[in-house]
Amino acid sequence: MATTIHDPVRRALAAALLLFPCLFVLVFLMHFRHPGDFFHFRLHYEPLPPERVVKSLIRAGNRRPLVHDPHVIGYLSLPFIPLCSFALYVVGRSARPLASAVTMVVTVTGTIYLGGVFGMWTAFYRGLGLVDPTYTEGAIATFKAMTANQGAFLLTTSLAKLAMIGLGAQALTLAGRIPGWAIACIVLGAGLFLAFWDLDNWMTLGMLLFFAGFLPIRRELLRAPVADSESSGG
Repeated sequence: MATTIHDPVRRALAAALLLFPCLFVLVFLMHFRHPGDFFHFRLHYEPLPPERVVKSLIRAGNRRPLVHDPHVIGYLSLPFIPLCSFALYVVGRSARPLASAVTMVVTVTGTIYLGGVFGMWTAFYRGLGLVDPTYTEGAIATFKAMTANQGAFLLTTSLAKLAMIGLGAQALTLAGRIPGWAIACIVLGAGLFLAFWDLDNWMTLGMLLFFAGFLPIRRELLRAPVADSESSGG
């Protein structure tokens, strides 16, 4: 049984399985001002006071390059999620084609809305850096209204969670194709991400679990039969 380790498509998918969790670990770690802050685990998200956030961003004035903003790095890294989803589909479709396809669609749909979440925060943070300090109070009131957990903001955030739900469900379709511990890592990683949304240390642990769970998928992807790859190419 030959392998397809030289297939550029499969190698790209295998790379995405590494890049997605690694880049998001970086995104979450960049939120901590001091290394010790990582170990302050909380069970509920408590947003920073809007006054503190807005005044800090206005003072900063967008002097830092755009790529130093973790929201921008996360935003630009989102395309790796559909690639990871497709990688899971490629590995699982032979045993469970319908379930693999449906769960992939859920993941990709959630990623679209997750892009909305990252896009909003990127626009909020960079936009506030352009505000004249004279209008600080107005900016605070606007920021409070735009980030209130209701309406369109709540809808977009809720739908974004479909990305993690989809990845966890996709892992379950791989039963029999990858070790059970790898499936458990992905499902638990997605669960941590969903249960502790916006808590960066918990989500970092979730991404590390994704990384561990993706390794056997990556190996399976690269040693899949040539015939399967050729049939997928039409």
